[in-house]
Amino acid sequence: MNYVYLSPQFPPNYHLFCVHLRRLGVSVLGLADDPQDWLRPEVREGLTEYYRVKDMHSYDQLLRACGHFTHRYGKLDRVDSHTEYWMETEARLRTDLNIFGPKLADLAALQRKSLMKQMFTQAGVPATRGTLVRTLDQATLFAHEVGYPVVAKPDVGVGAAHTFKIGSDAELERFFSAKPPVEYLLEEFVQGDVYTFDGLTDKDGNPVFFTSLRYSQGVMETVNEDLHIYFYNLREIPVDLEDAGRRVLKAFDVRERFFHFEFFRTHGDGRLVALEVNMRPPGGPIIDMYNYAHDIDLYWEWANIVVNNRFVEPYSRKYHVCYVGRKSNKPYVHTHEDILGAYGHCVVHHMAMPGVFALAMGDYAYLVRTPDLAEMLAAAEFIHQMS
Repeated sequence: MNYVYLSPQFPPNYHLFCVHLRRLGVSVLGLADDPQDWLRPEVREGLTEYYRVKDMHSYDQLLRACGHFTHRYGKLDRVDSHTEYWMETEARLRTDLNIFGPKLADLAALQRKSLMKQMFTQAGVPATRGTLVRTLDQATLFAHEVGYPVVAKPDVGVGAAHTFKIGSDAELERFFSAKPPVEYLLEEFVQGDVYTFDGLTDKDGNPVFFTSLRYSQGVMETVNEDLHIYFYNLREIPVDLEDAGRRVLKAFDVRERFFHFEFFRTHGDGRLVALEVNMRPPGGPIIDMYNYAHDIDLYWEWANIVVNNRFVEPYSRKYHVCYVGRKSNKPYVHTHEDILGAYGHCVVHHMAMPGVFALAMGDYAYLVRTPDLAEMLAAAEFIHQMS
């Protein structure tokens, strides 16, 4: 099997996907624009060959690289990066080279939030009310229908980038006078807690692993209000959340892929409302969180799915693992040494975060593991306490 992996050097932990593929006998063909000497030794060791292009945004250069790989190794079987940024590039390569996985024709429903809502409806899962708006009059009409505040987000966008909470006609008018030149979706603002349904499917679309996260607050608020965030996995997944997640999974026909679905649990009546889907692992070190929480190795299991279509490790939700992010501009009471002194027995990892994640996830992060929810929440509060 020949696997083209785009940007194997980023995020830093994703080289482990390459390492395990290669251990299973796959020719792992790295493709990026960094000089090979810049790659960390562990990244280079996970690759059969590395091909450097001058510009990853030049499709012709990527296509020539794939031609080189084909000449040397034969037909290419997969191309991926596990990141949302390269989703369209991957789909285009798969389409042109007839490679397994989502093609250009599949892309709209996986990227456009407006089409995701249609898929949620087909799956029988309630979704946030929203509509594409091209004029101020359209936007004002919708805002008056659902009531302020409303949320404006790019129909195709990553995370909470360029997403805004709008509280009045005047704010809506200001938004339209300065909005980026892309299609925008306007949604009702839902008061609720953010939950996810995450996991991995085999080649036949069966979920071989699934779990759930709960967030301290929304990513939009974290970015726009410069807040810090924590989130943790659930040891018991609510029945309605699993049912909704499975319905969405079937509607999108997810095969041999990680998935990350987001829902609101509304305040008051506790309903589940679907927000959006991502056909990739959740970002940053969340795969590592899941490994710590379940005592498994999802990097290995994913590679085994790709090669053998088998997930072999039995797993149970042994621990809560909490991601606690700190921002360097906040006046925290407790030092790093204080944190390790008080909770070092359950801090399984801590790290500086790459700058691209900092607005949403913080500049430095701690992974706290314990079977005790109360202890986990106390640790998060301790780490986040400010003067």
